[in-house]
Amino acid sequence: MLSGVKETKRDKIFMFCNYLYLTIAFVLVAYPLVYILSASISDPRVVSSGEMWLFPKEITFEGYIKVFENSKIWNGYLNTIIYTVVGTLINLAVTIPAAYAMSRKDMVGRNFFMAMFMFTMFFSGGLIPTYLLIRDLGMIDSMWALILPSAASIWNIIVSRTFFLSNIPRELQEAAQIDGCTNLRLFFKIVIPLSMPIIAVMALFYGVGHWNSYFSALIYLNTEDKYPLQMVLRQILVLQEMTAETGGANATVASALNSKAEIAALVKYAVIIVSTLPIIIVYPFLQRFFVQGVMIGSVKG
Repeated sequence: MLSGVKETKRDKIFMFCNYLYLTIAFVLVAYPLVYILSASISDPRVVSSGEMWLFPKEITFEGYIKVFENSKIWNGYLNTIIYTVVGTLINLAVTIPAAYAMSRKDMVGRNFFMAMFMFTMFFSGGLIPTYLLIRDLGMIDSMWALILPSAASIWNIIVSRTFFLSNIPRELQEAAQIDGCTNLRLFFKIVIPLSMPIIAVMALFYGVGHWNSYFSALIYLNTEDKYPLQMVLRQILVLQEMTAETGGANATVASALNSKAEIAALVKYAVIIVSTLPIIIVYPFLQRFFVQGVMIGSVKG
């Protein structure tokens, strides 16, 4: 409120409702994060029994020790980093030039190409035709099956195109061309340096998508050594659920499954924390670009 302006009863009620809403939203968002962090350093029996519901109990770091000792987890971590870095670079190499080309009013047929792009947002071939295509291209059980089919997001191209339309003046392009600047040099020397906000936003969008992706790996990868971290985490969760089906198994099998399930329960939350750390670390450095790029690319134009 402005200084010197007296708040009415209605204003006070409105502000109270705002603070109440923000408090509830904060609790809903913060509780899962605190719970997972507490569960990662608590005894799994205490967690599964429900005794631990917020703060850690019977603190143990055995889960993190198991994570650091598990070669599958570190191999999945390395695979995920490779898939994320390579995939994001390819995404940017496709999205940014395509969006810039669609923003140029002197591009012949740009409305037709934009319409074709938009068509793919609403209609796709489906899972089985896509799998057959990936198989015929010889990309089954390779990282390219996870990267190339999602090389560009049409929505991200539209957002980037709006950014270029709003922030790269046509007069700047004309002045550069009068000075003898080619289109390629204009793009790399002028447009790219002026487009860092939207590039950072696109890198964050694509990077988070690659980092959290597991379905494509589930469909296209057959070798465990190529599994990303999210697939390793999924295996841990599936292994823990198998304990509910050991009733009809013999004592040896049940004992082995229970032993593995205890280890899975121990490392489950630790793996979740470890797998989200890179995104949490990178986000603050991209936050200022994120807000600027999203607002300009989504609102203006």
